Amino acid sequence: MGANSLSTDTTTDLDEQISQLMQCKPLSEPQVKALCEKAKEILMEESNVQPVKSPVTICGDIHGQFHDLAELFQIGGKCPDTNYLFMGDYVDRGYYSVETVTLLVALKVRYPQRITILRGNHESRQITQVYGFYDECLRKYGNANIWKIFTDLFDYFPLTALVESEIFCLHGGLSPSIETLDNIRNFDRVQEVPHEGPMCDLLWSDPDDRCGWGISPRGAGYTFGQDISEQFNHTNNLKLIARAHQLVMDGFNWAHVIFDFQILTR
Repeated sequence: MGANSLSTDTTTDLDEQISQLMQCKPLSEPQVKALCEKAKEILMEESNVQPVKSPVTICGDIHGQFHDLAELFQIGGKCPDTNYLFMGDYVDRGYYSVETVTLLVALKVRYPQRITILRGNHESRQITQVYGFYDECLRKYGNANIWKIFTDLFDYFPLTALVESEIFCLHGGLSPSIETLDNIRNFDRVQEVPHEGPMCDLLWSDPDDRCGWGISPRGAGYTFGQDISEQFNHTNNLKLIARAHQLVMDGFNWAHVIFDFQILTR
């Protein structure tokens, strides 16, 4: 049976689990383990630049805010009625990281063609030990097994997505080591997020008002100017870069705009 094929019994179990998770009730440890094993099979087949068809609703950081995610589905439509692309940072900071990431992974397994889940800088072993996900797993399950299961799975999440060959989606931003999408396609992404280098940059970098490349105040990745965005979009025949990683009070923010939209932060 292929990664995208599910038996009737499996489908029924998944639907019951999704219904439970939609009530913000976590699954048991064996259920999470089995779910993540199925998710790994699906994610292994996806590209570092995962192609996505339109129409799709593109979403930024969730950070364990389960009730915001539930409201997002209520307003935007439930999966699979609406196609979704999430750009990372599902865990840490909020109180419901476990329920949030489990729900998104369950939806990925149930509807693999309807939802895309990218990796954010918080989908990392080191970061989650500092910002809350590790402690939440200990509190809710009494051990670190669930944390290890999920952080192992995070290594398989795609780094970027490409909507209809013209909208490039990722968590953070660009890298001085990356000129083309093919550069990204050639990465070995199945690893912990490195402290430096192109994979790190994709998850950590931010657009900036200053031209060129700059040192990021975050301590990882770079800042990059409008000239960098324009060159990257031109080289790769892109209309737009959609990214997350920063709080925007209106829910979205345009950056590096002159004649054409360049970067949208969600």
